This record gives sequence, structure tokens and C-alpha cells, in this order.
Amino acid sequence: MINKDKIKNICIFGIGGIGGVFGGKIANNIFKTNDSEHKVYFIARGEHLKKIKKDGLILNLPSKKGLVCIPQDAEDSILNIPTPDLCFLCVKGYDLDNALEEISKNVKKDTIIIPLLNGVDIYERIRKKLKDCTVLPSCVYIGAHIEKHGEVSQDSENALIISGRDPMNPNIDLEELKELLIKMEIKYEFKKDSFLDIWEKYLFIASFGLVTAYSGKSFGGVIDDSELRRLTEGVINEILQIAGSKGIKLPDGIGINTINKAKNFPYNTKTSYQRDVENKKLKNEGDLFGATILRLGVETGVDTKITENIYNKILNSKD
Repeated sequence: MINKDKIKNICIFGIGGIGGVFGGKIANNIFKTNDSEHKVYFIARGEHLKKIKKDGLILNLPSKKGLVCIPQDAEDSILNIPTPDLCFLCVKGYDLDNALEEISKNVKKDTIIIPLLNGVDIYERIRKKLKDCTVLPSCVYIGAHIEKHGEVSQDSENALIISGRDPMNPNIDLEELKELLIKMEIKYEFKKDSFLDIWEKYLFIASFGLVTAYSGKSFGGVIDDSELRRLTEGVINEILQIAGSKGIKLPDGIGINTINKAKNFPYNTKTSYQRDVENKKLKNEGDLFGATILRLGVETGVDTKITENIYNKILNSKD
């Protein structure tokens, strides 16, 4: 096994819903256990940052509301904190490149990066910028949002990080990381290969994200509409073909399981991409879903006409 320096400095890059929950938990646990060994630093922006610097981050968990979580420091740039031993990367996909440009200036060979953002090509995108550190391919299952400046809420009990070994650094000893996450009360599942989990999650969020944004219908509305359900199944099939072309062997029956998964949500559930399109936000997850599927289709020779048609109509609806 390759040994690494002890984890001391922890950076939460992006204090939105996801970063706020995990960063808040870490800060709270450091405080309540009088832990002098670890320090956590928040990277945030604007009024959200100002409020956190003034009053700490207010974290609402399902089991307890109003936790005041005070990091060692909160800054608008990773250049203003000590080089992290562990970095949770919690930005949206459209902010990833800018985040990586900044992180690349304050990272070391032994830094562990855990990316907690959606997408099937996140690891590859990170590796184009960060060559030497350890990057654990990851996905996260959580419902969380910014309540208001300086306050974040976790929507349900489930908050799980799934990570796998770094293909470029497979022999790194991760026992200390696992022990740290247990200590910080973060649910964490480690797998030798996490790419199956990443693709399985993407299959769901991309297909329903695109069709809900295209139609304006909720999960329940998509399931109940035979044409919208057919389109969702079409997007799922295109992603499955791309995955197969890339050597990702997803389980049999995962297509119908993906459709059925939506039935477990409340009928009126909307996707974040859908809400962003409805609110005509200039920054949204369109590139993460539509544009990425089209790019991967070209790379693998898979016909992605269904996704292309849906995505083009979403883009045209913003004009």
C-alpha cells in the first residue's frame, strides 16, 4: 500500500446543499468532540459567504434543526486556506472547470479529491486538470438545498456517498479516510469500482431531467403520459448503448428499474434541471445531460436522435 500524509486540513469546495450538509456535519463534529486534529475550511461566494463568516453555517438536519456549524475559516478562494489533505468538490457541473483551475493552484500529491457532482465524465474532466493527487470516482445520494443565505437544509434522512478506487492511483491506503468519515457521521460506501453506480445514477437523473424539462411535467406526470414515458425510455436506451460501447456493463433490467424508481417519489416532484429551465436560468445542467449524451454518442457511434430532439427543443424554448 502507498502511505499518505495524515488527513488534517479538509476543504469543502462549494457550500450549496450538498457541500453545506457534509461541511456542516464535519464542522459540527469537530466542535462537539473538541477535535484539535482536524480543521475544515469552506469555499463559498457572495452573500452566502458573508453570512457564514458572520454567523456560521446554519444546518437543518431531519433529526435536528438549527445547528450552528463554524468552520476554521470560510473564504471565496482555495488560495486563501492551507493546502487541503482532503477536498470535497461540491460545485455544479457548469462550474467544474473554473473550480479545477483554482484547485490546481493549491493541491499536493497526497490530496484526496472526492467529487460530489453529477455526471459520467467527471473523473476524466478532473484528470485533465489535476494529474498528481488522488481522485476517487464518486456519486452522492442526497436531497438538500440552500434555505437562504447562510442556511442549508437536508431534505431526507438518506445522505450517502459512494466512492471507488482511483484508476490512476489504485493502491492508496484509504483506511484513515474511512475512519474519518465514520467519525464525522457521514454515511459512506466504498467499492473497488464505483463507475457502475455513477452510470446507474446518471441513467435516472439524465433521462428524467431531460424529459421533465422538455415537457414541464413532474415525475408523476411523465409516468402517466404514454408518449413522455416512451421518450424517457428512449433516452435511457441511448445512454445504455453508450455505456455498453464504453465497456460499462449495467445490470439486466436496469431500464425498467429506472422508470420504476421515479414512482417512489412524490407525484409532483420536479428535477433541478426542470426548475432551472422554467426559471430561465442561464446556468443549468443542460450540458451535463443533453450535450454530454450527444458528445458521447459521437465518440461511441451511438445514435442519440431522441436525446438530440428533446435537448434542441429545450434550448429553443429559452429563446
